[in-house]
Amino acid sequence: QVQLVESGGGLVQPGGSLRLSCAASRFTLDYYNIGWFRQAPGKEREGVSCMSSSDGRTYYADSVKSRFTISRDNAKNTVYLQMNSLKPEDTAVYYCAASIATVQVMCVRDRADYWGQGTQVTVSS
Repeated sequence: QVQLVESGGGLVQPGGSLRLSCAASRFTLDYYNIGWFRQAPGKEREGVSCMSSSDGRTYYADSVKSRFTISRDNAKNTVYLQMNSLKPEDTAVYYCAASIATVQVMCVRDRADYWGQGTQVTVSS
């Protein structure tokens, strides 16, 4: 069955960096828009960043602009999220997703066809 498996989460101090990875299996990411979402305790899931498969167009939530970078390596069938200058408010479970919906719909309206199981990111001193 189709799978998305995240890795790279963990505990990091404020101001630190992490790189999340998401490996796809049993399907090819080439034709899907991809995205990263997060859900903090007691809060709704939010779209952090999404990327188009066709033209590389990206979406970033205002809270992460200039700090996070989404990328994809189609040869490795893997998606990445580079997170710099991390803040305590970035603490959440991070999920990767793949969708045929547009980048805007995917990230703003929380729409995806496939979801990973999530990886915990904790930013704390």
